[in-house]
Amino acid sequence: MFRFEKLDVWQVAVEFADQVYAVTGLFPSDERFGLTNQARRSAVSISANIAEGSGRSTDKEFVRFLEIAYGSLMETVSHLKIAERQSFLETGKGAELYETADRLSRMLSGLRNHRLGN
Repeated sequence: MFRFEKLDVWQVAVEFADQVYAVTGLFPSDERFGLTNQARRSAVSISANIAEGSGRSTDKEFVRFLEIAYGSLMETVSHLKIAERQSFLETGKGAELYETADRLSRMLSGLRNHRLGN
């Protein structure tokens, strides 16, 4: 098992990506190369940056990748908000995803602060 796989934040990020894949699979087919692709790519980027950062040699470098992961999370939330406004999401799914995103946001911030010694 790699070090990043032991991180709760990475596990939640992967679960979040799974959720995003599930809901975007129900988007209109003409969104396949638009919002579907964008939301999926940004969601996958969260766990990928956590993993990549964990392999870096310093906490400063790891924190940089955690910040990139946070930015990808914010991008995903924005995509999902647009999808919700376009009525692409089933009732209640937007709120469910937002809760997971909020939890993930707090976890990323907590790990960042811990690595910075705050």
